Amino acid sequence: MTDRKLLQCVLGQKFDVPPMWIMRQAGRYLPEYREVRASTKGFLDLCYTPEKAIEVTLQPLRRFDLDAAILFSDILVIPDALGQSVQFQPGEGPLLEPIQGMDDLKQFSVENVLDHLQPVLETVSGLRSKIDDDKTLIGFCGAPWTVATYMIGGKGSPDQAAARIFALQQPEAFAHLMDMLVEASARYLIAQFKAGADVVQIFESWALNLDEVAFENYVVAPTVKLINKVRAEIPNAPIIGFPRGAAANVPKYIQQTGVNAVGIDYAMPLHYAKAHIAPLATVQGNLDPLRLVAGGDQMNRAVDAILEAFADTPHIFNLGHGIVPQTPIEHVEQLVRRVKG
Repeated sequence: MTDRKLLQCVLGQKFDVPPMWIMRQAGRYLPEYREVRASTKGFLDLCYTPEKAIEVTLQPLRRFDLDAAILFSDILVIPDALGQSVQFQPGEGPLLEPIQGMDDLKQFSVENVLDHLQPVLETVSGLRSKIDDDKTLIGFCGAPWTVATYMIGGKGSPDQAAARIFALQQPEAFAHLMDMLVEASARYLIAQFKAGADVVQIFESWALNLDEVAFENYVVAPTVKLINKVRAEIPNAPIIGFPRGAAANVPKYIQQTGVNAVGIDYAMPLHYAKAHIAPLATVQGNLDPLRLVAGGDQMNRAVDAILEAFADTPHIFNLGHGIVPQTPIEHVEQLVRRVKG
């Protein structure tokens, strides 16, 4: 395990050439992914078919010199496992049956979550036996607040208004939902570690649009509970947090949650991250995915600026959000060459 460079970097070791992976590195920008996806009945079917999920997880590692494989799955397998209707419509993204109040929550149960997610755990254990020993295997889940925004709103939203209003008007129901999500997510992450994951990432994709009090109550507090539950079972579990859009709340997030590493989005100024975030945790990030789409000299300059900013501190190179479908494969090759130097 000691030669897994990305794992060691999460734990605080600095490297002259930073380890790298790419958020959503298995996905629609790869023709071989689209081929496998076309062979399935739907997106969740792909997530729950270990043989195919293993295949698409491995595809980017065959093409690019990346230091980690990240489990191919989705943050919304948790509401699906709890008993909520979750569908992925082509061109529309995920659609869920929106939660209206406490009565809707009574139909959900944490008890069968791991049974439901057993195919995903089989994917994790299958991956550990198939990837090279020096590659880090990353598991993940959605953070409770982010998953709750989909469960309440029924779909993704630019401002998460439905979930924010629900939390303010129905605090008891909201607290009950968050407790369920903390418990289900903790069981899921613990099971991923036991199946062979080296590191897990908690995706807080909707940390933006929250005032200071809401950030503390909806993002920080549930994440603290989640991480404490995981580490009670997996002592010193290596964890990356990704509170996208959290801006100046990121230092507080690191200090209170105890994450080992934090992903920063591409809007985060490098000088701020270097001064206020790097002293607290390993920094992961943060190239704009559209700079990768455009490629060329502008991308090289942006990559070099990121590498220079974090040259003296533990740093994992990544994008500041997921890779997008229109990304040219040759630009990813250019990116890897630039980072690896």
